[in-house]
Amino acid sequence: MEFIADYAGFLIRLLSIALIILLILSVIASGKSKQRKGGHLSITKLNDGYQSMKNELSKQLFDKKILKKQHKEEKKHKKALQKNAQEGETKKRIYVLDFDGDIKASAVQSLREEITAVLSVATRDDEVVVRLESPGGMVHGYGLAASQLQRIRDRGIPLTVTVDKVAASGGYMMACVADKIVAAPFAILGSIGVVAQIPNIHRLLERNTIDVELHTAGKYKRTLTMLGENTEEGREKFKQDLEDTHDLFKRFVSQNRPILDIEAIATGETWYGSEAIENKLADVMMTSDTYLEQYYHDFDVLQVAFREPKALTERLGLGVLSAIEHKATGWLSKVLHHRGY
Repeated sequence: MEFIADYAGFLIRLLSIALIILLILSVIASGKSKQRKGGHLSITKLNDGYQSMKNELSKQLFDKKILKKQHKEEKKHKKALQKNAQEGETKKRIYVLDFDGDIKASAVQSLREEITAVLSVATRDDEVVVRLESPGGMVHGYGLAASQLQRIRDRGIPLTVTVDKVAASGGYMMACVADKIVAAPFAILGSIGVVAQIPNIHRLLERNTIDVELHTAGKYKRTLTMLGENTEEGREKFKQDLEDTHDLFKRFVSQNRPILDIEAIATGETWYGSEAIENKLADVMMTSDTYLEQYYHDFDVLQVAFREPKALTERLGLGVLSAIEHKATGWLSKVLHHRGY
């Protein structure tokens, strides 16, 4: 058993050394990656996937006579489109972008690249569809995301935002920029409000005779703190800052959707799809799939996605190595414990 324990220990040390070497390489590579622009655009023609599924299902359901008729009609339709193109009629393109928002609106980094790419080729005859999902988050992050969508509106290109699940708070700040908001029946929209909370453990520290010093330059540099004793003046200033941010939020929504009764809906409440339509938070009730399906037959529907480069740690599989080392250590511990070592 001593041999087995020694051998297992040797394997674990070997894995640890390999892990350290790969981490060093990761640090070196990350330093180099900062010097070069990473990422690439991925373009997917959604028409192709839709047509492929349709053809596959048709083969299973219909006889050869019906399939031949469908093929003939599709061929005729393609010829008509080609003829229109030859006569100078440009084919409308639908550019589809996806935004899945977290609390920091991290996806804005990819969104800005995607919009820059689309604006370099899109015309006013085209349309941009953003499939948006977000419960909201930080004001500055979602403010930037909304400003990115505003770039599309400023160029006069029709912008549609579809919401299948949720576009609340900062998510709705983005959605309201659109010319048209499409919401699924049970999608959640609204939450036009501002919230902030700060835990305070000052009394706990005080009971344990722990002092915390906070020095600031500027009367309102810190209004509320987590460790120090908060004052009524600080609380009032903090609340006022929230109200000011809420007013800014309301003005932004009003400017982009003047049909809203902003005072009635800017209460922080949320509404489901059908109710959102009634309150003019959305314009059309349907899923994003239904909305895009209407374009597959006559137009090019292109999904545009900016892919961030993978970190070296992901490419080299350090997570797998770490898991192996963890398992090996656990196994060795069990063996030694069972044998009384």
